Amino acid sequence: LVFESKAANVIFGSVTSAQLAGLRALPQIQSAHPQLVGIVSAPGHPVMACFGLEPGDPRLERAKWIAGSAGDFGRRKNGVWLGAQAAKFLDVALSEPVEIGRGKFIVAGIFEAENGLENGGVFLSLPAAQDFFRRDGVASLITVRLRNPAQGAEFEQAITELFPDLAALESGECGQREMSRQLQATTTWVVGFFAFSIGGLGVALTMLKSVQKRGRHFAVLRVCGFSKGQVASLLVGEALVIALAGLGLGFALSSGVLAGLENFPPFHGYVRAELSQSIAISTIITALIATAAGAILPIYFAARAEPGEALRDE
Repeated sequence: LVFESKAANVIFGSVTSAQLAGLRALPQIQSAHPQLVGIVSAPGHPVMACFGLEPGDPRLERAKWIAGSAGDFGRRKNGVWLGAQAAKFLDVALSEPVEIGRGKFIVAGIFEAENGLENGGVFLSLPAAQDFFRRDGVASLITVRLRNPAQGAEFEQAITELFPDLAALESGECGQREMSRQLQATTTWVVGFFAFSIGGLGVALTMLKSVQKRGRHFAVLRVCGFSKGQVASLLVGEALVIALAGLGLGFALSSGVLAGLENFPPFHGYVRAELSQSIAISTIITALIATAAGAILPIYFAARAEPGEALRDE
């Protein structure tokens, strides 16, 4: 695999058509096939892999075709080719219309690919994918077959010298990259957990400070006949109002940012500005749990405080 060495992710890498031509001219290379990788959305499926390929790409020849054929790939205008699992997800068949990102296409072929990612992916001809993602003249990576596979290390060194912006990786090393991606996913969950904990801690500190400053207020309420449960209910109500206000502001800001990114050319096809019911519900539940976890201890102390002690402290 040949890709841009400085790219944070291969999806955002760029190998130009001039670099592709230079690679194909090298005597060590038997064949070179560009591939543009992106993320698209479809109704009910906000994240799907999209691959832009040239006709004659080996993965098309090796695939098991359920509808259409490898020889017809890229020939139909406004056509899209689907992995078997993607066709099942989208519930479409050959020659039926399908919405991908902000475009409408016709299913020109369905095939069973070699791996799960591709089997659940969307395929376009390379020029169509470049137009869709507005990345004219570039590919994300190049799959290369060497005339002599034993010269892999030498080829990697040659690529570094001839094309300083590119790097080469033997296919056998992809497993190591996959482990790295799994580590990144685990790290994301860990960071998310600590972010959740910090949010709850922030609520707790804010509520504690509020309770400490309003000791006289709670004492007066207790003297006037408010029970411990009623005082606790008042604080619960305050915490809920703050949480709901934060949720409303967060949804409004995030929706505005997503809408802007959806219409920003570099992110065309990568971002879909829609909020599913499941995401909205899970976000609300998460925020309420964080609020409850952070507010429960201050509320407990406020409800347990005795009027005489609170007034004496003031």
